[in-house]
Amino acid sequence: MNTRPPSQQNQRDPTEAGPEVTDDLGLVFDLAPVGLCISRDRILQRCNAAFGAMFGYAPGELHGLSLEMLYPSPHEFENIGAQGFSVMKKDGVYSDERIMRHRNGQLFWCHVAGRSLQRDQPFACAVWMFEDISARRTVSRDLTPREREIARQLAAGQSTKHIARTLGVSPRTIDGHRARILRKLGAKSASEMIAKVVGLG
Repeated sequence: MNTRPPSQQNQRDPTEAGPEVTDDLGLVFDLAPVGLCISRDRILQRCNAAFGAMFGYAPGELHGLSLEMLYPSPHEFENIGAQGFSVMKKDGVYSDERIMRHRNGQLFWCHVAGRSLQRDQPFACAVWMFEDISARRTVSRDLTPREREIARQLAAGQSTKHIARTLGVSPRTIDGHRARILRKLGAKSASEMIAKVVGLG
């Protein structure tokens, strides 16, 4: 006898997922309007069409490849990964706005959010969402990878001391980088620089 309320009798229990439910979930994944991917130890296992298109690839081309190829530089791949790892190990989830690289070499801003399936091993298996936000944030090609990283963290509201600790350098070094970023972006103040970085200036 079906004891579910009438309003629930036609709903499938996701914990009783048969092949048809798996097919439905796969369809949702593949047709989602934002970029989705699954990674194991930062190696792409599956991605949808929106993810591939964002970076200039067919989804099948990315299978088995490292996420590193989608970053502007190895330094940014390692540094952002280290930040994400520590947060995901604590919270199980991580999100930020970062610069990524298209197949044609063009750099663009992305909003990225991920969830780890194993909090004690954050990168063992993770699901990620990527959203292209370049329409409201542009990338200055004059900035070096280190300057891009510092600008990204400043735009996220991080203090000079926090950024220095994260990057393993002195606050004085960060101040020097910040001065160069201001000059390259033509900004007269830190707030104007951040406005330019986030696309408001």
